[in-house]
Amino acid sequence: MAKRFQQTRLRRTGNRAVTWLTRRGWIDRHTYLLTVAGRRTGQPRTTPVTLVENVSGRYVVAPYGPVQWVRNVRAAGQVMLQRGGRVETVHLRELGPVAAAPVLREYLRTVPIVRPYFDVRPGSALADFEAEADRHPVFEIRDAPGGS
Repeated sequence: MAKRFQQTRLRRTGNRAVTWLTRRGWIDRHTYLLTVAGRRTGQPRTTPVTLVENVSGRYVVAPYGPVQWVRNVRAAGQVMLQRGGRVETVHLRELGPVAAAPVLREYLRTVPIVRPYFDVRPGSALADFEAEADRHPVFEIRDAPGGS
């Protein structure tokens, strides 16, 4: 049974540290800050995310399920991605289970810290990842109209 996400003081402290490092570009090259307008307040909300970047495109995975930033993305659609001094405004499109499955598999292979939150393992069949897709939303990154 997969572990359930809980926002703890330690996790908030860790996110602040990762945010600080990412703003400076001093962390893994796939780690970005995702900023989205809060669906109720409209205030910007920022969280660190790890992208899957491959020949098929760029993707954001929600390893802990439909948490607050996922709900905000679903409402807004448009987000800012930041790494170091680079900021880009993009649209995110949520993928269905079939399209999400290979992205989830790659994500699980490259981000081992999140494995306890999944009921599949990196070597599981794609059909198993399809079944897991509802619990771990995957968004395709698309350029915003008019560029970044």
